[in-house]
Amino acid sequence: MHQALLVPEVLLEIFACVNTIPFTETTSTQQSLAALARTCKIFHEPAMDLLWTEIHGLEPLLGCVTRLHPLIYRRGKRRVERRAKGIEPLSAHEARQFMRHSSRIRTLEIQCQHPHLLSVIPAEACIFPRLKSLSLSTTYLNFFLSRMLHRCQLLGVDESLQSFVTRYIALEHLRIYTPLSDGDGSTPAADELSLLSDRIRWCTRLVTLSCPMLDLAAWKHLSHLPTLRKLEIDQGYNDHPSLPKQDIVNLSFLNITRLSFQELYDAGDIITVMQHSQFPSLKEFEFEANRLSSEEAEQLFHALSHCKACRTLEEITICSLERKFAGSQYDESLTPIPHFLCFTRLRTLKLMFYGFCIYLDKDMLLQAMSSWPHIRTLEIEESDLSSEVSLRGLLTAIGLCPQLDTLQVPIKIATIDIDPDAEPIQHTSLESLDLDLSESLTDAETIARIISAWFPCVGGVHNLNGCWSQVNRHLRSLRTATASCVTGAS
Repeated sequence: MHQALLVPEVLLEIFACVNTIPFTETTSTQQSLAALARTCKIFHEPAMDLLWTEIHGLEPLLGCVTRLHPLIYRRGKRRVERRAKGIEPLSAHEARQFMRHSSRIRTLEIQCQHPHLLSVIPAEACIFPRLKSLSLSTTYLNFFLSRMLHRCQLLGVDESLQSFVTRYIALEHLRIYTPLSDGDGSTPAADELSLLSDRIRWCTRLVTLSCPMLDLAAWKHLSHLPTLRKLEIDQGYNDHPSLPKQDIVNLSFLNITRLSFQELYDAGDIITVMQHSQFPSLKEFEFEANRLSSEEAEQLFHALSHCKACRTLEEITICSLERKFAGSQYDESLTPIPHFLCFTRLRTLKLMFYGFCIYLDKDMLLQAMSSWPHIRTLEIEESDLSSEVSLRGLLTAIGLCPQLDTLQVPIKIATIDIDPDAEPIQHTSLESLDLDLSESLTDAETIARIISAWFPCVGGVHNLNGCWSQVNRHLRSLRTATASCVTGAS
């Protein structure tokens, strides 16, 4: 054996490379590490540490129990999940077999339900002392008392959470997922959601937090956390703690860089929080509601533009899957663009409002592009009606944003006021283009020539409009001819 392999640092570096090799048809990373562990005593410990670093499910640990090994690995398939109810709990001796490698585990994910197997292990036994990342149902909380735990994902909320968070006040990354229903169609109980808000207030070192809607006291607590960088509220249900609007005071989340709201059934309370909050470090904002009214949408736009993030915000994604009052006609329009002109560092703007029209005329488009010189992606989906803009106006607006690569806007090309034979000002970043086309414009070949000359990286316009299909056919022909000329010249 080469002397270099006797140096622990060198050996760990080699094994770390083995651990990153992708699977092949014949050998997996786990099989390679297991083979190294069996090679010699020097290789055994570092290889075993890497082999057990990340575990999905308790089956690998239960497989160390002599009695359970045939059941779990019979015919190459793990079957303990299906027959767990009929299996006797571990004995004291078997518990020691189960915990043989538990101290090596850093990342653990458990979604199965057989906690009775571990009943012999006393609560607070700290069987995973070096655990850093955890994903599990609250059924197993008493077994995971590692003081090193920094990342945790809990699949549910119950009374176990009360003692869990007090033990892990050093948690930095916490995700709590509450299913839409508990199996009988009912939503989570209000006392569970109140418990969640209460326990969150024990966490004083959070860097990222993802959880259901919180009460006002929890919001105030989070606003005072200097460590918090990313916050995601995943409502996922209709019944949630209502915020007393008269008690909300101005909140300042000084260091949050990413703010995300998902699966909102009632966006009213979230908008209220936004109206009374400041996010001076915010870079990413994401908002997805199942339904919004036009009044709520405009309130959201206004609140976002006044949250003190004008110098920092780079990405905005807002989606409403349905209009709250669907009985009215599709004649309501939203005007989000003027609210967002203040975000001069904007790089991504995605607006999807199904059931509304988003107003955007040529002057507003030009003003927006002038205000967002760093924009890379601009996607606006609307339900009906398109504003009209000339081809020259469109090219002028796009030319103000040299980094733009994706453009989808609800406008129609009304007139061709560009000479197709004139020297173009090429925009080499734009790759994806989605527009509408006035039915009165029939000169598809001329439009294709202009697009080909000005946007050399655009292969076609993504629109189902029949007029654009003709443009795309001409555009493909031009691209093919250009490619043939380049090939012939070389």
